[in-house]
Amino acid sequence: MTRHLPLALTLLGCLSPATQVHAGTVSLTVTDASGKPLPDAVALLEPVGAKVPVKPLPDTEIAQRQRQFIPRVTVITTGTRVNFPNFDTVRHHVYSFSSIKAFELKLYAGVPGTPVVFDKPGVAVIGCNIHDKMAGWIVVADTPWFARIGADGRGTLAAVPAGHYRLSVWHAALPATPRAAPVDFIVSAADQQHAVQLPVDVQP
Repeated sequence: MTRHLPLALTLLGCLSPATQVHAGTVSLTVTDASGKPLPDAVALLEPVGAKVPVKPLPDTEIAQRQRQFIPRVTVITTGTRVNFPNFDTVRHHVYSFSSIKAFELKLYAGVPGTPVVFDKPGVAVIGCNIHDKMAGWIVVADTPWFARIGADGRGTLAAVPAGHYRLSVWHAALPATPRAAPVDFIVSAADQQHAVQLPVDVQP
């Protein structure tokens, strides 16, 4: 008789058989200082101990429309290539001075010929040298378990093997320094729910 493996186990084929047997889903709720849902926060779950291999995502796109970066917050894994198409009728000059990836796409319209490769983990702030109010953030994850929090303040980390992790949650409104320290987090084989409240006050 042929046995069919659950989807979660199939997705974790790169892990050892012992680890594959136990995997769960972590459902997160992230709120601001007043208890309101906090969209565009990013949760990262990093295993304690041996590093897990992380593959680049397929080429990702951050568009410019109506003089805004869309999406405003993008989450990718290390090694992912990002395109910056300009759909506005004006030209943009996209740049970042961030330590994980400094780059400059000089004044252009349409799609630049070469994507930008983000090969270091961390957060890159992007802007436009022509339009000062344009701002965006790219969170580069060095873990396969991450989530961008939606408008309802919720996010999901799926197919997480049971074990010991460090959970960190980032938001653009948090001060750059000091960085909030990750917290120890134990994942069990059963699905879990976890609430995080960040000390930020985001105005609508």
